[in-house]
Amino acid sequence: MNHSLPRRTRKNDACLSRCSAALAGNPNVGKSTLFNTLTGLHQHTGNWTGKTVACADGQCRFGHTLFSLTDLPGTYSLLSDSPEEEIAAKAVCSGAYQLIIAVCDATCLERSLALVFQILSLTPNVIVCVNLCDEAEKKGIRIDFALLEQLLGVPVVGISAAKRSGIKGLLAAAEEFCGASPVFYQTCEAPPDHSMKKAEVAARQTAVRENPGYRKRDFRADRIATGPVTGTLLMLLLLLFLFWLSISGANYPSRLLSAGFDWLEIRLAALAGALHAPDWLRSLLISGIYRVSSWVVAVMLPPMAIFFPLFTLLEDLGYLPRVAFNLDHHFKKCSACGKQALCMCMGLGCNAAGVTGCRIIHSPRERLIAILTNTFIPCNGRFPTLISLITIFFVGTENGILGSLPAALILTAVIALSIMMTFAASRLLAATVLKGAPSSFILEMPPYRLPQIRKVLVRSVLDRTLFVLGRAVMIAVPAGLVIWLAANLRLGGETLLQWGSAFLDPLGRLMGLDGVILLAFLLGFPANEIVMPIILMSYLSAGSLVESGSAAELFRLLSANGWTWTTAVSMILFSLMHWPCSTTCLTIRKETGSLRWTLAAVLLPTLFGMLSCILFTAAVRICSVL
Repeated sequence: MNHSLPRRTRKNDACLSRCSAALAGNPNVGKSTLFNTLTGLHQHTGNWTGKTVACADGQCRFGHTLFSLTDLPGTYSLLSDSPEEEIAAKAVCSGAYQLIIAVCDATCLERSLALVFQILSLTPNVIVCVNLCDEAEKKGIRIDFALLEQLLGVPVVGISAAKRSGIKGLLAAAEEFCGASPVFYQTCEAPPDHSMKKAEVAARQTAVRENPGYRKRDFRADRIATGPVTGTLLMLLLLLFLFWLSISGANYPSRLLSAGFDWLEIRLAALAGALHAPDWLRSLLISGIYRVSSWVVAVMLPPMAIFFPLFTLLEDLGYLPRVAFNLDHHFKKCSACGKQALCMCMGLGCNAAGVTGCRIIHSPRERLIAILTNTFIPCNGRFPTLISLITIFFVGTENGILGSLPAALILTAVIALSIMMTFAASRLLAATVLKGAPSSFILEMPPYRLPQIRKVLVRSVLDRTLFVLGRAVMIAVPAGLVIWLAANLRLGGETLLQWGSAFLDPLGRLMGLDGVILLAFLLGFPANEIVMPIILMSYLSAGSLVESGSAAELFRLLSANGWTWTTAVSMILFSLMHWPCSTTCLTIRKETGSLRWTLAAVLLPTLFGMLSCILFTAAVRICSVL
């Protein structure tokens, strides 16, 4: 993807020298962090391998040079066979760049240098950028950069991308390659085993560990985080803690936002009256679009603003690979790959990103299983709906901090159910259309790192919370217009909305829902965030609320339209398991290259969801009779 420069860097671009450079290196050495530091962009970063699965392009200016930079996916070797590693290898071997910046991990220099020697066998236009020097210093690792530069025969620069240390030195060294022509040899003269031997010798000569006992703290922590019993228990407790903070901390901000929107609504109504706006227009804009949009913000923003920063903290801490380790043996029982757990974690942010992240799985069969089952994990567009339903029907807003604990337990159970459904669907696929044995893989455990709070807040608020909220509001506006028209245009004495909901109502009742809810899911295909707004606007077509965003008022509205706790549970189940959104479907089509597998990705979670709702509703009805 292309990113334009800020205006201040476009000035006199025609007079600047230009240099194209690619950032190459092992996974989790800080390439994306360095890329963001140089370009000012916001590529996804985190303390685990496999985050970058596609090339990202950006530009930066230093002195009289304009650098065109490409952030390549991480790879351990130019001869790797996974999709994202093939992208990196082809880019390095293409000869399209004047300079390759080989990013290394100062805390694990030997492994990083193996790839450096392979790159050097292709081209001499290389700068070795040794990142994470601050962490190496803390661990008592001392690197002789002058000796390393002498051994490699190319410039070597030590930096800390996260702290912006050494960046000017790196750019000054890169500026020397401006105007250079790419020089590439025809074949890679250094096979992986030979590169490893040379890397071992170079690392032994240039890097000295003065505090060999430093990593014992990580080992002690991993005994708990990856233990057979303690690992699973810690994972569930952390989820419970995150959800408890999100739900309990969201109550008061939701009430404040609700009061603010009510105050603004009064002013808007007065303005509409002063402008002599027609009643139908006032109803459409204020009682319809504005009020439902304000509910979206008041009910969904606070829990998202709490949950996503906390989840990003765990991501930067390095805990997610430990989750994958804990779930690996469960996936093996399903004849799937343990790396699927990392794709699931990416799916919590966005299922489309989770599907793209499946490129880290080498086996085509296991990659396809991961793609088809990724939508069983609720994305950030479905989380607000889940939290809202649990809050409205099982908690309320007046129960205090401890009163939110049951809701957090319910939400944790819901996520555990989605994981179990992922296991079941993976097992079903592996036993039928995608038969095969589970493959082995190497899972790197990154060191525990203290998250950078400022970057965590910026990334979680801008890239996740506000993105989801903005998309929900933007789509809610045209959806509101469609719903308003459907509620006011009549055909044979009934509105279009009544026709559509009546047609779907028998199936909805069988599932413990109603026709309006199923119609909302269908109309919510562009984005999961608008399902609840569509339901509310459909119910409000003949009336309006007094308090926007009030959980008590929303509860009364839903109850007045036949909702019970069983309806809420069925809604939660179908929210977990139904067809992917349009963006995810397009991503699945692109990743699989098959319309058939895209259709399978739509039908699989939908059938699971329908069956779960029908069985649950039947069980409740049988119990009520008994």
